[in-house]
Amino acid sequence: MLVQVLAVLLAIAYLIPVYMTVVTSLKAPEEISFMTAWELPSVPNWESYSVAFKQFAPYLKNSFILAIAATLISAAMGSLNGYVLCKYPIPGANIIMPLIVFGMFIPYQSILVPLFQFMQKTKLYGGLPGLILVHVVYGLPITTLLFRSFYEEIPDELLGAASIDGADFFGIFRYLIIPLSGPPFLVVCIWQFTQIWNEFLFAVTLARPDAQPITVALANLAGGQAVSWNLPMAGSILAALPTVLIYVLLGRYFVRGLLAGALKG
Repeated sequence: MLVQVLAVLLAIAYLIPVYMTVVTSLKAPEEISFMTAWELPSVPNWESYSVAFKQFAPYLKNSFILAIAATLISAAMGSLNGYVLCKYPIPGANIIMPLIVFGMFIPYQSILVPLFQFMQKTKLYGGLPGLILVHVVYGLPITTLLFRSFYEEIPDELLGAASIDGADFFGIFRYLIIPLSGPPFLVVCIWQFTQIWNEFLFAVTLARPDAQPITVALANLAGGQAVSWNLPMAGSILAALPTVLIYVLLGRYFVRGLLAGALKG
């Protein structure tokens, strides 16, 4: 009983910011004040969402292009990396894999200046292609690790049988490995999409205003001198909806995918 009560209290505490965000987004600007922050709006102001959507539509589009493209590319490359590093005898594989995984622990801030210089020299600074490239490269360590962990559970005899039947390197990958890769692909795509969608540092430093995603647009709006707080609150809800819907609709499959690579055998 005590555990249930504690869980309810923690859930309430966790949902307080959500309540404040929703309530503030539904208030008219003149109703918003510190003294009445907890009160419900006298009349729900749904116009905040239509105005926020019109204002943030270009940035939402940038976020979708960035997150979807970088997620798909990093998942595809991570799958191929995991397949090669797990199922083929590559010289130095025991060194290559730890070096790849080491990339997961490099803080963004430590490589920001050389990355900025590299992006400028390669003419990739400022646009979505450069930002997509950065997220693909930074996502490869975790995608490679997840795919490799899953592929280790695929019997080598299965690959040998496919090879005897005449399948080459890419044939085995296309017709055998990919059809078995549903769980890790789902895990990687959910993880990568969420991380890229919510990322701020790379977006604010490596993209020009017309290519910035929704996270930067929200920060710029909230940092103004005179802020109508109903708009950034409505915008933050719109920005959070894609990732929330993903976890609501696919959350159970995300957990199953994680366990698929952990409990086999």
